[in-house]
Amino acid sequence: MDLGRIKINVMNAPAQIKLHARADSPLKRLWALALDDMAAVDALVLERMQSPIGLIPDLARHLVGAGGKRLRPLLTVSCAQMCGYEGTGHHKLAAAVEFIHSATLLHDDVVDESALRRGKRPANLIWGNSASILVGDFLFAQAFNLMVETGSMEALGILSTASSVIAEGEVQQLAALRNIKMTESDYMQVIGAKTAALFAAATEVAPVIAGGSQAGRTALRIYGERLGLAFQLVDDALDYGGFETALGKSVGDDFREGKLTLPVIRALARADEDEQAFWRRVIVNNEQTETDIEKAVSILRRTGALNATMDLARTYAREARLALNVFPDSAWRNTLRDLAEYVVERTG
Repeated sequence: MDLGRIKINVMNAPAQIKLHARADSPLKRLWALALDDMAAVDALVLERMQSPIGLIPDLARHLVGAGGKRLRPLLTVSCAQMCGYEGTGHHKLAAAVEFIHSATLLHDDVVDESALRRGKRPANLIWGNSASILVGDFLFAQAFNLMVETGSMEALGILSTASSVIAEGEVQQLAALRNIKMTESDYMQVIGAKTAALFAAATEVAPVIAGGSQAGRTALRIYGERLGLAFQLVDDALDYGGFETALGKSVGDDFREGKLTLPVIRALARADEDEQAFWRRVIVNNEQTETDIEKAVSILRRTGALNATMDLARTYAREARLALNVFPDSAWRNTLRDLAEYVVERTG
């Protein structure tokens, strides 16, 4: 096993986010502030994904070493710094957050059958579904080991609850697959569980481990939740109008998989008879041609569904920014505030 190669891939995260962020973006600025912390987190990730069972580190390296924004663990260490934490427990919590996220991605790829993950073939297409599921379970177990080692039962409770909620969200989304009667309320429950729950947990554990106030804890939970909702709404809009190189997945994945995301739900609410028949054919009956994605995008734009989705994302981003007003002015707070706006305005 080439540990040196793993270290280069995992430890060079700031270089790997260059496709996702302009040079002066809040994401890059937050990475610069948290560079030492994130180096410690990546070292932990590298250490804890090792196993004498060679398939485990090989498969984990394929996913974790592929880069990505590393946004969730970055939020944990940044919020801990904003709260004045001076220990090292936030590194273990951030690594746990990354493992939880990575485990859910491995499981997602088996369910979704997507052709790309972070711009690469997903692990299940290389090693098979069984290996991906089992390595995902290994990463979950490592996440819980890291949580326990911090000695904070509150932090353990927050992250373990989030893991349970994420699983429920995945099941709810699976149950709603190809169901054009899915409501906007149902959809918001799904993304609240699938995405926002881990964002909220990643930020809330920071004041817990730092011994912060209840007001700070509540504010950071709201910040993380709203940021996660905005992030997912933008992803859902980009799936019908982004670029594969920027998004790191195949454009139109949600469409091909029959997922009812907010853009489609909003378009269905405004669809005429012909458009209703189109959505039933491509979503419910799974009868799609190569040009159907283009027609879907045209309908979403004509009905204003994409703009409406982005407007809602901006609303959640504003709420995330406002939540941080309880904290004193600092480079950490100001960059985290700017990050909320950036999450909406990004192109991938």
